[in-house]
Amino acid sequence: MTWLRRRLGVLRDQRGSALVEFVFIALVVFVPLIYVVAGFSAVQRGVFASSAAAREAGRAIGTAPDAVAGHERALRAAQLAVEDQSVDATDVRLFYVPAEADCESGGGYSPTLTPGEEFSVCVTVTVRIPLLPEFIDANTATGEFVVERDRYVDG
Repeated sequence: MTWLRRRLGVLRDQRGSALVEFVFIALVVFVPLIYVVAGFSAVQRGVFASSAAAREAGRAIGTAPDAVAGHERALRAAQLAVEDQSVDATDVRLFYVPAEADCESGGGYSPTLTPGEEFSVCVTVTVRIPLLPEFIDANTATGEFVVERDRYVDG
């Protein structure tokens, strides 16, 4: 019995240390883990925003009566799709490439919206990771949507 009392006496001296250790471990492990999860979710939100914006912009320009109205519709549709994912719509770039090219080749293509025309709509969204400075904007997500105008159009 004296052995047990001596053993409990040793434990009595360490009362409250488990709480301190838990708080320290929580700060060291959980705070960076939460930041990493928030960063990954911001990047994923940007990827979703760019692909949804490209799809909606492609649908908008594909059904437009002319190229000027189509570009305005596509730009507005892309902005709405990006805002829907809670991404800042000021960091959106909309451009077009020929059907054979990929979005990394840049823009410079202007669709004419003739029947049977095929081109890709590309939307690039700059993704802001939480708590990083504004000048770090190298994180971009690009969505692509291939548009094929109907060969038979009323007109």
